[in-house]
Amino acid sequence: MGVLVEAKDLYLGYKNEPVIKNANFKVYTKDFVFLTGVSGSGKTTIIKSLYGEIPVLKGFLNVGGIELNGVKKSKISYLRKYLGVVFQDYKLIPEWSVLKNVMLPMLIAGIDKYTAENEAIKLLNKVKLSHKLDKYPAELSGGEQQRAAIARAIIHDPVMILADEPISGLDEYSANLVMDLFIMANNEKEITIIIASHSLPQTFNIEYRQIHLEKGEVYELS
Repeated sequence: MGVLVEAKDLYLGYKNEPVIKNANFKVYTKDFVFLTGVSGSGKTTIIKSLYGEIPVLKGFLNVGGIELNGVKKSKISYLRKYLGVVFQDYKLIPEWSVLKNVMLPMLIAGIDKYTAENEAIKLLNKVKLSHKLDKYPAELSGGEQQRAAIARAIIHDPVMILADEPISGLDEYSANLVMDLFIMANNEKEITIIIASHSLPQTFNIEYRQIHLEKGEVYELS
């Protein structure tokens, strides 16, 4: 398996105040990785750094062959085409239907509307939202919005999906559905998955790695 993400002596943070200090880790193609740690340990900081939302303070961070320390905006835009991101607050467009929200990455990629719509309908069926495709985000529960957000992240077959606390606050049914979606993306589409979570799911039937964050330090748990 090839190396998709590599960090060496990495420092991340805000206004030159490091949250992550001297981190060294790798993520490989087809990996399923949990970033764990208490609130404020830096999980979201790492997720944001991987799609270029926050700059590297010091050290080396390479994602998909792109060195992110001092990277140009054009390179970040290029990188994001190959990523799917699932945000804590879903970031669905409120004025658009669920169907159109899920179609968005394919439309951005220049795929014709007919193909994008068919693929979105198939995915919404998989996430058990085919009966809500004409609804708007405000008409969905939190679990339904999260499933729509994951369908949107998967639709363009990204190389890697980054998910920030994707099951936080969801009921057990929705949480299990969400995790099943990530497993499907990893197993069937061979998408690398990185999930930030304060804890691991209770039942989880897939081989995974756990990278733990504590007091600015990053280390792998076996």
